[in-house]
Amino acid sequence: MRRLGTAAAVFVLAGAGVLGTAGAAGAATGPVGTTAPATTCATGWGSGVKSATGANAEPLKGVRTGRHACYDRMVFDIGGAAGKVGYHVGYVDAFHQDGSGQRIPVGGGAILQVYVSAPSYDPSTGKQSYAAEAGKPLPGVDLTGYRTFKDTRFGASFEGQTQVGLGVRAKLPFRVQQSGHQLIVDVAHTW
Repeated sequence: MRRLGTAAAVFVLAGAGVLGTAGAAGAATGPVGTTAPATTCATGWGSGVKSATGANAEPLKGVRTGRHACYDRMVFDIGGAAGKVGYHVGYVDAFHQDGSGQRIPVGGGAILQVYVSAPSYDPSTGKQSYAAEAGKPLPGVDLTGYRTFKDTRFGASFEGQTQVGLGVRAKLPFRVQQSGHQLIVDVAHTW
């Protein structure tokens, strides 16, 4: 009887060892049939106004957008900008064209107004450098499939700065940063 009890204890301990090894292997590789954990998104950017001064005289060349795991991105390409580019970005209740004050409807649950210290024309010749029309969607920007961005509208290029209305799903955190000759506005998918 004693041998039977000892043998049973050995089997139980051996089984626990096998299960412990399998559990460690599963912890290292993840359980079979599950997906990788969701991307951790930093959203501590806040939703308050963000601005910076800069003495840029270079014209705006283009605006494009991109989708990322944690945010949607709008990039303002400023040809030859070699220094800090000024900007003023914040949520507004309604989007009004700079200069005329005319209201421009922008779709979405909230409107992010973006001013970039770069005219949409060449200051030395007056020739248009970014072909956008007041009140119209931004040329070449397609927001199909975006989680946060819903609409874009060109406001104006007035007194050396360009104004854009960005319709977003809701009032969400955003950040503004400069990388070389690009001014970047990221709007998070969630808080």
